[in-house]
This record gives sequence, structure tokens and C-alpha cells, in this order.
Amino acid sequence: MNLADFDYELPRERIAQHPVEPRDHARLMLLDSASGTIAHHHFHELERILHPGDVLVLNDTRVLPARLLATKRATGGRAEILLLRQLDETLWLGLVRGKGLRTGASLQLNDSDIGVTVRGERGKGERLLQFSQSINAELETLGLTPLPPYIRQHLTDNERYQTVYSRHAGSAAAPTAGLHFTNSLLAQLKQNGVQIAFCTLHIGLDTFQAIQAEKAGDHRMHSEEARLDPAAAETINRAAQSGGRIVAVGTTSARTLESAAACATPGDKVGAFAGNTSLFITPGYGWRAVDGLITNLHLPRSTLLLMVSALAGRENVLHAYEVARDAGYRFFSFGDAMFIGSQTDC
Repeated sequence: MNLADFDYELPRERIAQHPVEPRDHARLMLLDSASGTIAHHHFHELERILHPGDVLVLNDTRVLPARLLATKRATGGRAEILLLRQLDETLWLGLVRGKGLRTGASLQLNDSDIGVTVRGERGKGERLLQFSQSINAELETLGLTPLPPYIRQHLTDNERYQTVYSRHAGSAAAPTAGLHFTNSLLAQLKQNGVQIAFCTLHIGLDTFQAIQAEKAGDHRMHSEEARLDPAAAETINRAAQSGGRIVAVGTTSARTLESAAACATPGDKVGAFAGNTSLFITPGYGWRAVDGLITNLHLPRSTLLLMVSALAGRENVLHAYEVARDAGYRFFSFGDAMFIGSQTDC
């Protein structure tokens, strides 16, 4: 597959710079993955689209306040750290912005006596960062919420870049499809007979990056920590056996479910799963667990765009994106949403 076939033009003004208020008033496009039929709704109308017995699978990861401002001890120059993954009590994988920050460089966090030493370098500019003490308890006061680079407006409420059900801190970015849910909408869905199951996938920055290779087969997929516990797996399997649809909220939930499908016993859709996943879903993939997907509108040439094309077909997806662009939909992390599936009420 040529990545040029997954490119599209988008005016800058279509990139959402702030979330819709209230959360569940974003627009929602329904895309029938079999026919390509499109219908337009708002997210709070999801209660009319999901059926009793369906299962919504939500990623309950929480975004770390992972941006840390620092000073170079040798020169007093400014530096910035973006934490990606904790490796042990005081060792992290992260990105560092600033000149000359190679192995051995020493920093001090601003407004703190905590020191940081660059212990090693990895690909894509990543650094091994050794902190002088555990910073877990300090992140809420020292850290800033990282936002994607295409969002240039200041976010006044950091909780708007968290889902209302977030509980396990560990992500460098939000599972953005879940940002549209409110507690009242979730309560109404449950009252209507829709079941809720949680998974956890801690999102790395690579999730939102454009693929640089010209062919999808040349792309090296990033690895992310994921978990689906036995109780959630049982909820999903029981619902599927009763004819309910398994609807992943976001591409991260979809990756977790499809990774858990490899652990399923005969007759089940998924099994309990805990580990790292580097599953790369592209057109031609045989879906095993996911019947429907709620997702935002994604960047060109991204792994996320390839995933949704694997579910609905490249032509259907790119046509839907053209329709969304021309109809004034808002794109990317703070943008509007789609419901993709062959059994949607389009």
C-alpha cells in the first residue's frame, strides 16, 4: 500500500483548537462500513444508535502532566522534557528539547531541587532520563499537560484533555474519541441496556504521527502497554454470544481488543490480555473482536487513518472525510466524531 493513497487536503481552519461545550454536543457522522452510506447526528444522540446488549469498550488511561520545564546546569539555558514512559522508580523514557542535550547532560527541574541526567539515547530523539528521586508525586504540581502540536490555543481546563472516566495515569496523549462522553450520557446508555467495559492502553506520541515511509509495509509500528482484565473479557464474550455488538471507543480500545483476540479460547471473541502490543492494523486485516468503532477524524498518512480504512474501506473513509470537511466538521483531537460499523442506523 502506498501512503500517498491515504493522503488528503485539509484547510487549517478545520483543525479544532478547542473542545466543544458541552462534551457530548460534538457532531457525529455515521458511516456504514458495508455500503458507505453517511448520516449526520450529534454525539448525545448515541443513545438512539446503540442497542440494548451492545458493549462499549472504553480506554480508561489518564494523560500524564508530562511536560516539564528545566534548566541546563552547565549553562543555565532553558530546556523542556516530555515524559513518554516510566521504566522504573526514577528512570523514564522521554524527549528533551534544547541544544546539546546528549548522554551525560545534566538538568534541574524548574521550581524544584530535582535533578535529571541524560543516561542514554534511543531512536526518534528519545532519551533515557535518570531523575534524582521519584517524581510521581511531584508531577501534578510540576508537570504541564502536553497537547498535540497542531493545537496552538491555550487550554484553560486541563481536565478537558482527559476523559471523564480516566483513572490509570500513563499516557502521553488522550484517547480522544472518549473525550465526547459525559457522565450523564454514560448513565443513560447503561439505563438503556448498553454495557460498559474498560480496557487500558497507555498512549505514546507515535500514535498520532504521520507515517514517513512511502509504503505501509515499511513502517515500524510502535509498542504500547495495554491491558484487558478477565472481567471485561467475560462481559464482552457474553454479550457477543447473545448477539450484542462490540463497539470500541477509539483506535486504542480497538488495538487492545484485537490484541486480546489472540488470547481468546474457542468460541470467545477475546481473552484477558496484559502486555505490550505493536499490532499494526491496515486494510485487508481480518477483524476478530471489533464490530463497530467510535473515533475522531484523523491525520493524513497516519496509522489511525489506515486502521479506520481497514474497517470501512479506503474509498468509503476518504469520501466520508471529504463530506465532513465540506460540511464543516472539526478534525483531529478536539474535533468531531464518527461511528463506523456495518450495523449502524445509517
